[in-house]
Amino acid sequence: MKYPKGIKPRPKSSESPARGSRSFDGRIKYGQRGMTLEKDLDQTNQYYLESGRAVIHKKPTPVQIVNVDYPSRNKAKIDEAYFKVPSTSDYNGVYRGRYIDFEAKETRNDQRFPFINIHAHQVNHMKQCYEQGGMVFIIIRFSLYDESYLMPIEHFLPFWETFQDGGRKSIRYQDIKDSALLLKQGMNPRISYLDAVDEFYFENGE
Repeated sequence: MKYPKGIKPRPKSSESPARGSRSFDGRIKYGQRGMTLEKDLDQTNQYYLESGRAVIHKKPTPVQIVNVDYPSRNKAKIDEAYFKVPSTSDYNGVYRGRYIDFEAKETRNDQRFPFINIHAHQVNHMKQCYEQGGMVFIIIRFSLYDESYLMPIEHFLPFWETFQDGGRKSIRYQDIKDSALLLKQGMNPRISYLDAVDEFYFENGE
């Protein structure tokens, strides 16, 4: 296919699209198809807020609006806008008297989590929060398996630092299983990630 001058074809993704989550015995599970990790976390955080368990929100992305078009008196359309600053992590808040900060990432790769999915400034931000005593982690979902894992930042950083030194460009699926906590999924909450926070950050979940 020919493209107009200056327009290049979008590169094909190395991750095949998910048409349904496969269990380890090869059967396809369609129950959660169409639900993204972000939507699941938004529903979960709303449940935690309404039940009084925690106050955790998705961080807004600061945007600077440059040009607005007014096609009619009661309508406005943003024609041009820019991100003011690089984003940090996705979510933050307070739980059990402690600051909580985490990033959420989803991959269709079934064998690894590529570091291309996360930016250095995000990792640096989370590292700084961790050094100040915050509870910091990454939630990684393998969409083909319909599995979500909570990986504490202190477990993630050694893999990241190896990558920064020219090593592996991803974390293997098995390494995530060994270094992270598998999250329970249900209706309310959709993803019980605070149970994993209790298990990792509070002795005996107390």
